[in-house]
Amino acid sequence: MSPVKPKGKSRRLKGRHWLGLWLLVFLGAAALIVTRQRAAILTATRLAELRDRRQALEAARAELLRDISRATSREVLVPRMERLGLHLPSDAENIPLRVDTASARQREAGRREGGS
Repeated sequence: MSPVKPKGKSRRLKGRHWLGLWLLVFLGAAALIVTRQRAAILTATRLAELRDRRQALEAARAELLRDISRATSREVLVPRMERLGLHLPSDAENIPLRVDTASARQREAGRREGGS
């Protein structure tokens, strides 16, 4: 007598099917890992470019600040003043001015609201 096979769809996977399934799972995981690594490399490259650009901008800023400092020094201003016929102010003639931009904006806004 031969064994009776059930007519239902209950089929078991054979060894070669399991091998193929696990191979697909492995290839999918490997593809995900490669994609992530590629994204990480691209991000690291972009980050290095941005760091280099930041350093260049900071160097340019430092140079501009040196130029401003040099241009506002007495060594530069006194000869310019003398060429224009100006003199150095005495202590009585020297009046320091302070401009607080935040409070000046608030006063200006108050004048606009009150004057309207």
